[in-house]
Amino acid sequence: MLGAQHMRAVTFQAPGEIRVDDLPEPEPIAADDAIVSVEATGICGSDLHIFHGRVAVEQGFVIGHEFVGTVTAAGDGVTEVSAGDRVLGCFCAACGTCFFCRRGEYVKCDHGQVFGHGSTLGNLPGAQADLVRVPHANLTLRRVPGGMSDDVALFAGDVMGTAYHAIVPAGMKPGDSVAVLGLGPVGLCAVQVARAGGAAQVLAVDSVEERLRMAEALGAVPVHLDEDPGGAVKRVTDRRGVDVAVEAVGHPSALDMACRMARKAGTVSVIGVFAERAEVHMGVVWIKSLRLVTGQANVIAHVDAVLDMLAHGVLDPAPLVTHHMGLEDAPEAYAVYDRREALKIVLSP
Repeated sequence: MLGAQHMRAVTFQAPGEIRVDDLPEPEPIAADDAIVSVEATGICGSDLHIFHGRVAVEQGFVIGHEFVGTVTAAGDGVTEVSAGDRVLGCFCAACGTCFFCRRGEYVKCDHGQVFGHGSTLGNLPGAQADLVRVPHANLTLRRVPGGMSDDVALFAGDVMGTAYHAIVPAGMKPGDSVAVLGLGPVGLCAVQVARAGGAAQVLAVDSVEERLRMAEALGAVPVHLDEDPGGAVKRVTDRRGVDVAVEAVGHPSALDMACRMARKAGTVSVIGVFAERAEVHMGVVWIKSLRLVTGQANVIAHVDAVLDMLAHGVLDPAPLVTHHMGLEDAPEAYAVYDRREALKIVLSP
């Protein structure tokens, strides 16, 4: 019987401590559940928030929310994918029929669950494991286009989808100027999406030289955090400020900087994760008539467009993957990522 079998899974134990445990294999619960054998799973910046204890998750909970793999079992209600299909998962599951889903706001589904984020976000065990149970599989999963690598497909369900959300629904138009604060994988993907969407210029702000060089290779103007980013923005925008400032850090100082970099009546797109109060100068926001766009990315709404752009090479996150490690090496991988020695780590069970 499937439930009697065991699998390896990465579990949160305490701030700064994760481990690989032996746990029972998941089984389908609902008719539209699928089980996916995970072939690649990513470590994300939001996993680091869990690792640090900033986002609360119960001890022993399976973490991770990015995955590519093969469907091994599917309930009778699963019609869009079948056993044997190579699929990618969105970082959250949505029912498709509630008030919010009917309006396309899948990420705010009344019955939504985020993989690997504990009871606060739906109590859905994560994807850094040999197997993962996927609720509402018809919406949550997509077939991987033929010929697409695991590394690229992995980005569609979270990181590139989040970057797309930071740029396109935020209202960037061709010819706009954009500043991206924070050049982790989401920030670097936001640089790509902005360029692909016709941004006239993209300024990329960080303090890590390798990330600044990567942003430059992707077509951005690199700006070191210590070298007056506000002044750099003024110089290249005729002192107006950028049309869209993307906060991809999740830190109050970066949010404040984004508000100051945006032009009057501009947009601040906050895609960094916040789990606490943050102080901004509301006088600056108010007098500049800024528009703030915030919250988790609505990746299910964007995943098909993002997949098409990835499949045709309009977006290419492959250079962002700097490390491949085994699932059993997860504790070391988290330590490496925490030390900022890696840009993106992909674990293979």
